[in-house]
Amino acid sequence: MSVGYDVLLRDGGIAHVRPLRPADREALHELVDRSSERSAYLRFFTGGRNSAHAYIDGITGTGYTGRARVAGMHGRLVAVAEYVPIDGGGADVGILLDDSVHGHGLGTLLLEHLAVDAAEHGVRELVADVLVENRAMIQVLRDLGLGVTERFEDGVLRVRISAEPTARLWAAIEARDHEAGRASLARVLTPRSVAVIGASRDERAVGHRVLRNLIDGGFSGPLHPVNPNAAEVAGLACHAKVPAGLDLAVVAVPARHVLDVARECADAGVAGLLVLASGFAEAGPQGKEAETELLRICRVAGMRLIGPNCLGVVNTAACLNASFLPHRPERGHVALLSQSGAVGAALLERLEVSSFVSVGNKADVSGNDLLEYWEDDDDTRVIALYLESFGNPRKFARIARRVAKRKPILLVKSGRGGAGERAVRSHTAAAATPDVAVDALVHAAGVIRLDSVHELIDTAKLLASQPLPAGRRVAIVGNSGGPQAMAADACERHNLMVPELPPGLLDTRATAIGNPVDLTADAGAEEIGAAVRALAASSEVDAVLVVYTSPFGSGLARTRRALADSSETVTKTMLACFVGLDDLIDGRLPCCAFPEQAVEALAHAVRYAEWRREPAEPVQVPPPADERGARELVHAELEAHPSGSWLAPAGAARLLDCYGVRLVRSVDVDGAEHAAEVATRIGLPVVLKAVGPMHKSDVGGVRLGLRTPEEVRQAYRDMTERIGAEMAGAIVQPMLPSGVEIIVGGVNYPAFGPLIMVGMGGVAADLLADRVFRVPPVTGALAMIDELRCAPLLHGYRGAPPVNITALADQILRIGRLLEDLPQVAELDLNPVIVTPDTATTVDARIRVAPYDEPPSPLLRRMR
Repeated sequence: MSVGYDVLLRDGGIAHVRPLRPADREALHELVDRSSERSAYLRFFTGGRNSAHAYIDGITGTGYTGRARVAGMHGRLVAVAEYVPIDGGGADVGILLDDSVHGHGLGTLLLEHLAVDAAEHGVRELVADVLVENRAMIQVLRDLGLGVTERFEDGVLRVRISAEPTARLWAAIEARDHEAGRASLARVLTPRSVAVIGASRDERAVGHRVLRNLIDGGFSGPLHPVNPNAAEVAGLACHAKVPAGLDLAVVAVPARHVLDVARECADAGVAGLLVLASGFAEAGPQGKEAETELLRICRVAGMRLIGPNCLGVVNTAACLNASFLPHRPERGHVALLSQSGAVGAALLERLEVSSFVSVGNKADVSGNDLLEYWEDDDDTRVIALYLESFGNPRKFARIARRVAKRKPILLVKSGRGGAGERAVRSHTAAAATPDVAVDALVHAAGVIRLDSVHELIDTAKLLASQPLPAGRRVAIVGNSGGPQAMAADACERHNLMVPELPPGLLDTRATAIGNPVDLTADAGAEEIGAAVRALAASSEVDAVLVVYTSPFGSGLARTRRALADSSETVTKTMLACFVGLDDLIDGRLPCCAFPEQAVEALAHAVRYAEWRREPAEPVQVPPPADERGARELVHAELEAHPSGSWLAPAGAARLLDCYGVRLVRSVDVDGAEHAAEVATRIGLPVVLKAVGPMHKSDVGGVRLGLRTPEEVRQAYRDMTERIGAEMAGAIVQPMLPSGVEIIVGGVNYPAFGPLIMVGMGGVAADLLADRVFRVPPVTGALAMIDELRCAPLLHGYRGAPPVNITALADQILRIGRLLEDLPQVAELDLNPVIVTPDTATTVDARIRVAPYDEPPSPLLRRMR
């Protein structure tokens, strides 16, 4: 079993789970002694505590053959769960919980983890004998999410649980994880009581500013300034020590005092810690060590930690401003997370928020936690994230995909450049930078990734205040032809339609019947408002963009009022561009300073709405594969080359064959005569390719259409002379019919997981950079292919016959499964894959394997 890790419980508490050790014997005997007679009877039947003590001696003894985990809370062991393999591929399972933790979800969590561990070790079935009167345990087993069969014998219910993961188990784990995550943050983000530790009488000090913001913000719960050197601060009586039972403690002391304060908060039973001080992981090794200890203190005590090195927390619905912001945030419907305090402060000046969390170093609470909380927050309509790093990107993608089906998630992530730390030699790995991996992850999850903070502000305002567009048809109306024409051009760039409007739709002074509708500079506010209402009522329009240039017509104030009034009755997406003015008119109509901004925000909303309307992806049966044979091949290669290696052509072919990927016949040759002999045997004309160089074509390492043995001999000699020592032999292949050359590739990142690529192949692969990335499993391979700029070549271009894109899609699916099954495959290129009207054949394959520490199963609920 794995080393220890922390887990969240149903009520938001924290437990530490780890493998059982023989040294746990005394603590487990104490657990038995704390158990009631009733609990001992339900677990050990008539033997009661005597049987329980004997059981503890057995599982901690030297002859124990099972696998067990223990769980601790607040520094003491409160649970043990184990399974013991039996004949026939099954295992007996048992669990003992401290009476104090019944009903917190710990038993369910431990059983989940036992089932996952058992399945990984070849156990097919867990068997539990339960007294019929133990209804709580029976219900836990039934609700676990695994296949269950029951049989009643002599007053005992024998429950057999399949260890094979199911879709129901995935759904149950996701739901339980969500419940626990939300519960753990509820007392932190909607606290009933708050302490400010380090509250100062100096009005310039951070502690004083936080306390002042809490008071001025109208927080209605008890506020406790903590300062042993002051009797009162800001009119509130001071405490010398942290009061007991607080929901939230804001720690506003220098970094050197934070650990002592954290220990005091732990002893006082505080639910959550907000640490503002810098000087932790961002400051170097010593700071990192202090941050690790801070997190350890919080986890043992069951406290959630926000920060350190952060700006604070805001919840406008709860009148909570636990920050040292210089201004009071406005209440709205955007939930905002920022890893940068400066960016967060700037965003709060421009957005009306439901809540704001400055996560700083993200030692504990992260974007994943906050997504779980904001998913069910009634005040939040839009979630906006500014991130500099991902703690667990795969989990982020899983959570975000679910949340985004209900609420839009906007993401600005800094650090787009760079190809990562590892050296790469394949086309795919060179193109698949970590930032490309982020793009693929968030694309699959429906997250709206933005390039700038300004773009985030515009899009958040639109999505928080307006209904989602039903389509791409935009009506543009206003009083200035130039900016309206710019808006129409921007619509075209973003693939939004500006349709011709039906005759008679508007009874106005419009200079043109078409779209945009120019009402001229003389148009008054009421006329613009009436035009907006008429356009919005048309079945030919999905969104209305109003472009107004001040001070013409009725002027800025009256035009704002008229549009605000119109927005009360319009049920379609409506937004405005008042040239030079960024605003939210009357709290409900988003307004951008320039037409391009408005159109860009609208385009994001349209694409998101389309993603929301997409039907659920069908469950796809993975292509058949010899997974066992593939794993054996990869493991053998890594045993021979522990630091990793490129597979020889024959090895690459065998690995691809395990997944049913068709590779053209290739024969290794080691000299000119051998090459001519093989060419004659497999049938001329042939292709000769050098083995060794990465980009063979660049160094003259590929010769096509060799028609005679002598041409083959001469081609081998020429390659040897030109390439020199880098040439390690060659391969001979039959010449294939011409077709469209495509590249299919993949990479595996330890953090992001597998990524698959399809693109224009051959020697133009890097030059044209025409490629599309997805996260496996790929459910829309045909749609992925159609995103390529070269897609017309595949469908038949200028009289050429269409090629077999179904065969190409099948290869994509098979490579996707290979990458999922084998995280040790670090880089893979099939280039080119020649796609003809009949089939798709891989001509050249390069595969690099590397050692890989597989992450814990996503079925294991655990904290970072």
